Amino acid sequence: MKKSIVILLHIGFWMCYFLLILIMLTVFYRSSSHAVDQTARIVNAFNSLLLFAFFPSFITFYSCSFIVFPKYLQQNKFLLSTIFGILISIGVSILAYIIMRYFIESGHLIDMDKDGINQRSTAINTIMAMSFIASISGLAALILKGFITWVKEIKLKEELKQKNHETEMALVKAQIDPHFLFNTLNNIDVLILKDAGEASNYLNKLSDILRFMLYEIKTDAILLKKEIEYIEKYIELQKIRTANSNYVSFQINGTMDNRTIAPMVFIPFIENAFKHSTNKKIDNTISIEIYINKENIIFLCENKFDPTRLLKQESDGLGNDLIQKRLNLIYPEKHILELENRINLYSVKLTIKNE
Repeated sequence: MKKSIVILLHIGFWMCYFLLILIMLTVFYRSSSHAVDQTARIVNAFNSLLLFAFFPSFITFYSCSFIVFPKYLQQNKFLLSTIFGILISIGVSILAYIIMRYFIESGHLIDMDKDGINQRSTAINTIMAMSFIASISGLAALILKGFITWVKEIKLKEELKQKNHETEMALVKAQIDPHFLFNTLNNIDVLILKDAGEASNYLNKLSDILRFMLYEIKTDAILLKKEIEYIEKYIELQKIRTANSNYVSFQINGTMDNRTIAPMVFIPFIENAFKHSTNKKIDNTISIEIYINKENIIFLCENKFDPTRLLKQESDGLGNDLIQKRLNLIYPEKHILELENRINLYSVKLTIKNE
């Protein structure tokens, strides 16, 4: 919902609320037997309105809107929401009554029920009336805030679904690992219901990845900075699948400046590392480092794996033969690829000489 519409809703509410309470106070003062001229009654009604109704209602309204709703009601803590709402309305009503009595005693307000005739000016009755009016405004605040939040969430979810659809359509053009994309989309789809804001953040990362795949890979070389940004977003999306965000270590050493590199030259090794890593509960299960110096760029990638699953995993992902062929085409005599397969650790070292 647009901010301007929210502001108009608040203004409209307070105009109606102000008018309703003013009418009630005017009727009360007209019925009072205390001898006060008509002008004084009207002036007194306006002054009393600010202290008797508007002040406690205003404080209660925005306390419920910005504190009670997000911290308690939105978390389904209904009992705490009720308790805090009542305490706030009573607290501000007591404060408003103290201020009002001060103005009455100092002669700035007329006590329309002097000496407590008909029990209208007793502290308990006045505070109860104030609390009731403030509670109504607090309830209205929760309803209004709930409505605005509901509309925003519906709009956000529709936008996320649309983005999700666009991402799925881009999959056909991107021609990247379908398992990664489908798993990511499924994880984001689940996250939409839990945390729409976080889901939107991940969808933006996925959109950036697909945009990179569609446009950047058409060129022979791109800035190293863009390649690394792509890797960082890819890693962030992979982390959705586990609660242990420390199972991946990614470090950059050196200055990138305007260095260029062939697009997606490192990502096949990183994809294979994620596919073959079996225990994501252990920190640094995957370690990725890129060293940049004047002579060359060195890429290191290590991943821990379960040897018993090696045969199954060797049939997955982009094979090393295809990766080697691509490197021979784009970096003939200018690269060194070293692969090492130990008992439970697979490592890749790719050195690309500076042109």
